[in-house]
Amino acid sequence: MELRHLVSFLAIAEELHFGRAASRLHLAQPSLSQHLQRLERSVGVTLVARSSHEVRLTPAGETFLDLARDIVARADRAAQAARAAAAGRSGTVRVGYNFPAGQRILPATLAALNRRHPAVDVSMVELRTGPQLAALADGRLDVAMVYGRGAATDLSSRLLLRVPLVAVVGQGHRWAGLDRLPFGELAGEPCVLFSRAQSSAMYDTIFSAAQTSGIRLNVAEEVDDPGATAILAAVKPVVGFASALRGRLTDSRFPGPRTAAVPLVDPVPILDLHAVWATEHGPLVDAFLECLPDHVEE
Repeated sequence: MELRHLVSFLAIAEELHFGRAASRLHLAQPSLSQHLQRLERSVGVTLVARSSHEVRLTPAGETFLDLARDIVARADRAAQAARAAAAGRSGTVRVGYNFPAGQRILPATLAALNRRHPAVDVSMVELRTGPQLAALADGRLDVAMVYGRGAATDLSSRLLLRVPLVAVVGQGHRWAGLDRLPFGELAGEPCVLFSRAQSSAMYDTIFSAAQTSGIRLNVAEEVDDPGATAILAAVKPVVGFASALRGRLTDSRFPGPRTAAVPLVDPVPILDLHAVWATEHGPLVDAFLECLPDHVEE
């Protein structure tokens, strides 16, 4: 059973006239008749009864008609989906992001993607920079939104956002409520940090600011989860670090650890947030990248 034979049968069933059906399909009438004969041989029954006065479907043809329509429609949809996927307009793009990207970049990007490419789905996961870049390297992610650019030579990137860091302390800490804190004041203060593998760009930015200030950080605790950092800062006399965007969630009107975000100055530690993707990539990634907003100021 060939698809073209089904298409010919549908034209005959809808026109109930071989000449009009042949003209509609831009076929010679003998070719149309051959298509029907081959289809009937394949099915094993007569589908169309024809006399000098009329063309009509047999009972078997009436039963066959709806299923034939469904088969042809499905084939058309499959072809459309394949063409859309080849053009980057259909499929799923896997995206990793961190907190600032989720707040400032993804909402506008997803809205634009839905307008321009409604058949493209996005699978999203929130991770720190290190795990995102690892997932990008082994093919589990298509696009990463991370601090820094990644060191691999087979990656491309685009700057999206510049993100200042803040100190995170408990509501009872002596620094809670300050409108700014010179970085040098951290000298001797017990700090909560994460392993460098989790976010090398953020880690290096913090230590670079310490070096510029002429101090050495006292890392008293190491935790890799930002939520755990806030919990520790809320219950212990320690100082954590977070993006200014995440730090804003420490408002005491909302549930969660009671912490305060204190802007750091002299120097202000700044992180560059990039979209990163494999230089060799498919059209789905292009479709997503085209929808990213231009550089957004913090």
